[in-house]
Amino acid sequence: MKISARNAIPGKIKKIKLGAVNAEITLQVGRGIEVVSVISVASAKALKLKKGKTAHAVIKASDVMIGVDH
Repeated sequence: MKISARNAIPGKIKKIKLGAVNAEITLQVGRGIEVVSVISVASAKALKLKKGKTAHAVIKASDVMIGVDH
């Protein structure tokens, strides 16, 4: 897989929740660490996503913000 985004985090698909139009994909990227993505059902089917399959969370953003509680 070659992409221009610098943040591609590998993991395993833990859960897929299909809706009428969108699919919520939960990717386990580390022990106790999950990334959730919402993609179209059509894309989920085209990628042949299924629980346990290896996938990558690809994060493309121009800003990354950090917050703290006071």
